[in-house]
Amino acid sequence: MTIKRGLIIDTPWIDHILEGRKDWEMRSQPTTVRGWVGLIRKGSGKVVAIARLADCGKALTPDEMIANEEHHRIPERMIRSGEVAKWCVPWKFADIRPLAQAVPYEHKSGAVIWVSLSQEVTRALHAANTSVQTAASQEAPSPSRQVTTLVKLSDRHDHYSAEVAPRRPSGIYNQLPSDTRKIIMRKSITQGSLSNGYIALGSAIASFPADAIGGGNKKSSAPKTLTVHWGGPNPTRTDIAGDKKIFRDRSIMKNFIETAGACEGDVIVVSLSDPYTVHLSLERSGLE
Repeated sequence: MTIKRGLIIDTPWIDHILEGRKDWEMRSQPTTVRGWVGLIRKGSGKVVAIARLADCGKALTPDEMIANEEHHRIPERMIRSGEVAKWCVPWKFADIRPLAQAVPYEHKSGAVIWVSLSQEVTRALHAANTSVQTAASQEAPSPSRQVTTLVKLSDRHDHYSAEVAPRRPSGIYNQLPSDTRKIIMRKSITQGSLSNGYIALGSAIASFPADAIGGGNKKSSAPKTLTVHWGGPNPTRTDIAGDKKIFRDRSIMKNFIETAGACEGDVIVVSLSDPYTVHLSLERSGLE
């Protein structure tokens, strides 16, 4: 992991991010930046966290902003008043990791959104993340089945410690299937899967009822549908396109990949709680 840039975020929004309550940073313009970045508390001269900028959404209407308050934490009164009207583009973060010790950097004149980080700061961030991963792996008997997050230890915003625990950003369904579910597929996510937004079920298709498997187009849809829990507030109903061996509703995998912040090399787990109820979850690979 090489982090060469940092994003400046004002208070109180940076505090919501550090404390696990916020995973969208609202901005006035979209960004094409993706990947790992440092998060900087405005005015502090320090990188206080690292995170993966996974996506940038479209500009939201006021009603859409209000409906997604759990992601950005802007109060409804501020949205309705119009005082944040231009801050309507969500920059979507995943794998937010507050640092055990904030890393100072040199703030060059004119930097108001992004800051270019020196090689020294880049190395310090890499070392900080490596120490977190080492601590987590020593505590976790089965690291492939757990997710490393960082938990606040005191009222100081720059004092955090590593712990193996469920991920906290809301709206992300990435817990492992319970023992009552039947796992029918574990499959590594490829770059092609990320680009195309779907993952072939392959031989796992044999685990689904025949009356939920249809033909190659909507006119030949199956007589029954599956209920797929992909991590959003509402599951999606769909059948399977038998020719391609994928869920006919392609938004399922696309939304799951985006919502869970999946990366190449992570493993998608498909399980059944009954023949017509499907659950998707994610096993994260270690960071490079």
